[in-house]
Amino acid sequence: MTIGKTTGQIFAALALYAALLSAAPVCAQDWKKEWEATLAAAKKEGQVTIYIYRYERMLEAFKKDYPDIKVVSVTGTGNQLGTRIVTERRAEKHIPDVFSTGPNSAFNILYKAQVLDPLRPAMILPEVTDESKWYGGRLNFVDPERKYIFGYLANPSSAQLYYNTKFVQEKEFKSHWDLTNPKWKGKIVALDPALTGLGQTMQFFYYHPDLGPEFIKKLFGTMDMTFSKEFRQMTDWLGQGKFALCMGCKDGDRAKHQGLPVEGFDTSLWKEGGSFSSGGGSLSLVNRAPHPNAAKLFINWLLSRKGQIAMQKLSDPDDPPNSRRIDIPKDDVPPENRIVEGRKYLDVGKPEWQDMAPIFQLVREISKNREAK
Repeated sequence: MTIGKTTGQIFAALALYAALLSAAPVCAQDWKKEWEATLAAAKKEGQVTIYIYRYERMLEAFKKDYPDIKVVSVTGTGNQLGTRIVTERRAEKHIPDVFSTGPNSAFNILYKAQVLDPLRPAMILPEVTDESKWYGGRLNFVDPERKYIFGYLANPSSAQLYYNTKFVQEKEFKSHWDLTNPKWKGKIVALDPALTGLGQTMQFFYYHPDLGPEFIKKLFGTMDMTFSKEFRQMTDWLGQGKFALCMGCKDGDRAKHQGLPVEGFDTSLWKEGGSFSSGGGSLSLVNRAPHPNAAKLFINWLLSRKGQIAMQKLSDPDDPPNSRRIDIPKDDVPPENRIVEGRKYLDVGKPEWQDMAPIFQLVREISKNREAK
């Protein structure tokens, strides 16, 4: 007897369905076995070393969840920590397991120096790899190969652009081009644009169709700006009235909460809109890590629902960040740090925009022209 085509298709479909049902518990068992083995090996290693910028307060929650793992943290800016790792490698020292700073430092320093391992194989928990739990329905890898640098934040940015309320009225600004008004010449302090710490801002300026290189040339080349490498110094100067405007004042909210006449702009209301990216919240696995299993444990904890809640709640009480996870409450995130539907944002976390070499080259040219005058 010959089985008809329709009947054969039904049998084939049933067979496939049965295979999928039988495979499901096997897959579940696979990740559970891997997780249990990773946890046991991490406890034997007994330590994880994390180089981290800004959000180290959340590590207290990890310590409570895994008291058998000693947490050694080294803090600093992404540029400082990335440069430190490269220097350590030259001396054949392999110290950190995990690197958590801004994606610009991770890419322009560590990725280019080839000191990162692929992160995707270290992501074990299904809740971590479930793309539906993340903003945009995707795992936010920001490097060109989409496997080394994971951005876990979705922070709207106003370029950390703050003003002294005694000298500036917010209504005076409706466009980024208003920053180039001769009125503000010599009255702006900014983080050194040659550092990756101002990376998100420079990417926004450079790639925005209404701004671009010409805007950067005018702002940084003609406004007699003062540059600094210290966030706190800039903010103090702004609060004291030494400058009217500050670009890159990452601790401006701290000054505001201390009662200083400092306020931040919401550039998402300006003509060109705002930007959003991972800010200081990206994650990478350093290769030749001394504690690889403890590193996996921490990576999965941080990217889990519980870890991201702790990150939002504990990281920075003056400026709570916004996780890219969309399955967690946002009560701890102030409205200005959330992405508002209907407003314009440029996502500067695109992999093809991470290489800042052309931007740094432009900055060097501007600097030479300034010195020549």
